[in-house]
Amino acid sequence: MKISNEGLLTQLGYNIDEKSLKELEIIANNTPGFENIKKHIIALNDHLKPYSSYVAMSNSNPYFKIKIDTDNEKYINEAKDIITKWAEKYNVELKKVENKNTFYILGIKK
Repeated sequence: MKISNEGLLTQLGYNIDEKSLKELEIIANNTPGFENIKKHIIALNDHLKPYSSYVAMSNSNPYFKIKIDTDNEKYINEAKDIITKWAEKYNVELKKVENKNTFYILGIKK
């Protein structure tokens, strides 16, 4: 199944406008293997929602970020487990932000 950029933005809760499409294009160009993991990013976001976590476009770096947005220790651990298994399954390289429960999706490992 191939997903359009507009479809990805919609699934992640973004408006379809020139700014969002341009930002997504920059992220796609900076993320090796982006086309191969695009649909899996949506699935990851859906799996993380019950744990107050989500996937979003980063404002500060040209990547998607995975944010665990809760203080609930159980939710944090569940979300980290989901993220780790997802990254291993799809051979995705992540970068953890220091002192935060946030990860950048850097692309498929070479």
